[in-house]
Amino acid sequence: MRTARYLSPFVGAVAAITLAACGDSPTGVTASLYNDSTVTVDVATSAGDAAALSVEAMAANETAAGASADLVAATAVFETNPTNTLTVTRDRTCFDAAGAVVAACSPFTSVRKIATRVTFNGSRSKTETTTGGNAATWVGAVHRVSNDTLTRNFNTATPAVETSRTHTDMTVGHDTTTFAEATNTRFMAEASHDTVKAVVFNLPRTSNPFPVSGSIVRVDSVHVAITKASKTETKDVVRVVTITFPPDAQGNVVLTVNGKICTLNLVTHKVSACH
Repeated sequence: MRTARYLSPFVGAVAAITLAACGDSPTGVTASLYNDSTVTVDVATSAGDAAALSVEAMAANETAAGASADLVAATAVFETNPTNTLTVTRDRTCFDAAGAVVAACSPFTSVRKIATRVTFNGSRSKTETTTGGNAATWVGAVHRVSNDTLTRNFNTATPAVETSRTHTDMTVGHDTTTFAEATNTRFMAEASHDTVKAVVFNLPRTSNPFPVSGSIVRVDSVHVAITKASKTETKDVVRVVTITFPPDAQGNVVLTVNGKICTLNLVTHKVSACH
């Protein structure tokens, strides 16, 4: 007499899953293209370049308003990057100590505060090193609007002497950037809000090209698309980037992004040593 054995549907399902896990099924789990650490470094790279440009723009805003001739020498420390092609427009209003408008910012001796609206449009490109140590060329489009307010600070001497300048700003940006490596391409569309918080430059600027205090904070909403061969993955992330001054004598300043610490060089715009 033959004894029949009954396998429940649950046991059969477990057996099927076990076989699939052993590779009998042609369907497998494909590794994700998204790497959070790499995207964070990409955001740091883009934000660092933007922050370095912001520091340069503060000096240029002073020069455009006639603040001082020594700025020509002071701004020469910054790199003129031939791969960044930007069209910059400025509209400014100057105010005296009582808050009244100083027409055409003249005489400049009467000016105590300068409000400058700046638009940046154009392109940028650079080669950086990613988390894995690979060289990544990145190119992108720049669309930003800055509202910089400069306050001139004087001592109590008679006559009073200007000793420093403080900048506050709110910049809104809509940039796009593409990072190209040997293995994949990463496209970022950024909606950024940069807050310049009491960034102070001492005078004379010839010997004080970099800020001595203050910070720049960026809140960056980023849509990321990563492509490898025929596969593309997308993800939306938010990163908070903080740069706190002063830098060292070579222009190196600490940049943090969501807990990751990097080094930004204000002269070359390069972001490195992220960990």
